[in-house]
Amino acid sequence: MPEQATQPWPPGAAPAADLAYGAPTARLLLPAGDLDDPEYREQWHQVRRGGIGGSEVAALLGLDKYRGPRHVFETKHGRPVASGAALSEYAEVGQEIEDFIAYMFTKRSGIPAVPTPGTLANVDRPWMRCNVDRYALDSESGAVLAPVELKNRSEYQLDDWTEGVPDGPALQVHWNMAVGGWSYGWAVALVGGNKLLFHRIERDDELIDTLIDICGRWYQRHVIEGFPPPADGLEATKELLGRLWDAKPNEIVEVSRDKAEKLRKRRASLAQQIKELESQKTTVENEMRLIAEGAEVAKSGKGVAWSWKQNGTFAAKRFQEENPDLAAEYMTKVEALDVERLKAEQPKTYEKYRARVLRVPAKEL
Repeated sequence: MPEQATQPWPPGAAPAADLAYGAPTARLLLPAGDLDDPEYREQWHQVRRGGIGGSEVAALLGLDKYRGPRHVFETKHGRPVASGAALSEYAEVGQEIEDFIAYMFTKRSGIPAVPTPGTLANVDRPWMRCNVDRYALDSESGAVLAPVELKNRSEYQLDDWTEGVPDGPALQVHWNMAVGGWSYGWAVALVGGNKLLFHRIERDDELIDTLIDICGRWYQRHVIEGFPPPADGLEATKELLGRLWDAKPNEIVEVSRDKAEKLRKRRASLAQQIKELESQKTTVENEMRLIAEGAEVAKSGKGVAWSWKQNGTFAAKRFQEENPDLAAEYMTKVEALDVERLKAEQPKTYEKYRARVLRVPAKEL
């Protein structure tokens, strides 16, 4: 675990313990500023590299769809990498309409939500950091009561937010509480552009202790000591590793026979298990289809057991073969990238954007 109080403050930071900053157990590390200003943005990145922030906790636990531990490791060592979402449209719009979401939260809840002073660091563990979106205030005294996290989310996540708070935002709110010492926090989401949902999250000290332990050990091992994290099973990591290095066509890396055989056998075993499980899954699903026959919905009592509706992918090829005249009537031309021309005229650029494919020979070593 990293030492609790010996982590140095970054240059230009403001380690003031004045509780007027609104966080009982945190100090203001970097005042809020304009991220469009290159000098301030570099300072902001420097501060982020020196600790673990709330938006990174889910990634370290493997609960972020777009980032994993390797993404966090690369950015902490000054090698920014775009995640699979890079900056998703919802995230980008969310940043632009953050004021509106906060306004709607205040309007619906009656709780004032105001901008925060900047980046906070925990007093006892300065590597624990957070950038809270808004502070929830007491409407009479104006005292800071709790942190507020604001999210802009797709309509497809409506059920997740209706039933509670998804893991990522919930962990971020708990991390904010861990850093700042609050007893509760708010998670607010504008879902589908027209539905505002918000939940109060009570402090869970057992969960917070677990997060501090896991993130603290990760920070010590992979940031302070600099060891890269091991491989994981996240699709986001797979995508990252495919573009983390420039491919060197004539370069060969030597792998010990024991290591190679172990990995190949493990992969082959898993591939066989997946094949067998997929076959079993299809068998069960086909039994469901046999029971449904022409019906779209199968019910058990008042509940829907399963559905088999004609709402899947349109069979364009079969439609064209069986209805050539009708298909010609609805045929249209669309713009498409001429990849073959790019390959011929700009081979280096073409190679830069080709995916790296992992292939394992079937022949034994």
